[in-house]
Amino acid sequence: MKLLKQLSIFIITLSLTNCVQETHLKTINFKIDLSTVEVINNPSVKGEFTNPSWEKAITLTDSDNDGIYEGKVEVQSAQFGMHFKCFNNDEFELQGSDNRFITFEYKPETIIYEATYNNREETITRK
Repeated sequence: MKLLKQLSIFIITLSLTNCVQETHLKTINFKIDLSTVEVINNPSVKGEFTNPSWEKAITLTDSDNDGIYEGKVEVQSAQFGMHFKCFNNDEFELQGSDNRFITFEYKPETIIYEATYNNREETITRK
């Protein structure tokens, strides 16, 4: 009986440890076109990739003055994807619309996410 109890505990422990998914490094390079926006102030991205979610902003900068603001985030994740939105002047884009969403593959990956501020069209490139 004691052996049966020990075997049961072992099986339960083994099944619980096998349920945990391995995390993978996701590097996301954001390129958000704000060239048609009249007033640009503190452009950023917020979403589920910060801890706590949605509270920290990833600052976007335009070092070459082409109107495309860029930022980078690295996150260890086992999730299928992450929701986010772009911000400008401390207001979020696409008001009244769903959040943006990037799907992940179950492996380490580098993603280049390109979009125009307040426009649903996007380009996602994986490396």
